[in-house]
Amino acid sequence: MEKVVGYIRVSTKGQARDGYSLAYQMEEIERYCSDHNLELLQIYKDVGISGAKVDEEGLTVEREGLQEMLSDLEWLGASYVVVLNTSRLWRADLVKVLIQRQLKRHNVDIKSIEQTNYSIFTVDPNDFLINGMMELLDQYQRLEIALKLSRGRRKKAQQGGYAGGRATFGYSAKKGQKSLEVNHQHAQVVKRLFQLRKENSDWSLSQLALQLNEEGFQTTQSKAFTKVQVKRILDRESFYKGSYRYGQIESEGRHYPILDY
Repeated sequence: MEKVVGYIRVSTKGQARDGYSLAYQMEEIERYCSDHNLELLQIYKDVGISGAKVDEEGLTVEREGLQEMLSDLEWLGASYVVVLNTSRLWRADLVKVLIQRQLKRHNVDIKSIEQTNYSIFTVDPNDFLINGMMELLDQYQRLEIALKLSRGRRKKAQQGGYAGGRATFGYSAKKGQKSLEVNHQHAQVVKRLFQLRKENSDWSLSQLALQLNEEGFQTTQSKAFTKVQVKRILDRESFYKGSYRYGQIESEGRHYPILDY
């Protein structure tokens, strides 16, 4: 029997409701392997992770299941990765290139249940065209969803509400939360930094960062401040005074201002 591994992923609760639940993907992979006499060694999974995420060094971030699978392929002896469709592995061209490069390094191909002719080693022009069109359609759907989300966030930003994304330093936002809350520990850093700048207008960003570090303040990751992080905070002065900006939209924010001068 030919050895294979499976990979499953869901990025949102909505996706699970639409029929891409982990359980559904797992059942389809197990059924496919049984029907095609394939030895399924293991199924790797990622939950709540986008298929488009990469970091600055080109490595997929947060997808621990994918990272573990790519690492294990070196010694597992698997010939294929079985997935429901290729969108479970990637939803962006950069991620696709990175993953395919790792798979080809170990001479491992992909068996896509919903794309029966798919192969990363394909040479048939017809298969290449069909698979390319399917991937373009998948990417179009992703862009369409992103556009709808963007419209909703812009509308919310016009009303001064939190439109999503990473919370500005000094604030926090829990998953699913629709407003920003002051992080009192980090708010003290913000107040102290602007006080230092006011009292020492000739100081460089590096000097400001050094002073924060000497006073024992730390970043969100509990590390020392750098001039880049200091500049990022100083550039958000209007936000700390109560304004909200999202892209080109600026309005009076609903968040509590940290700076009151």
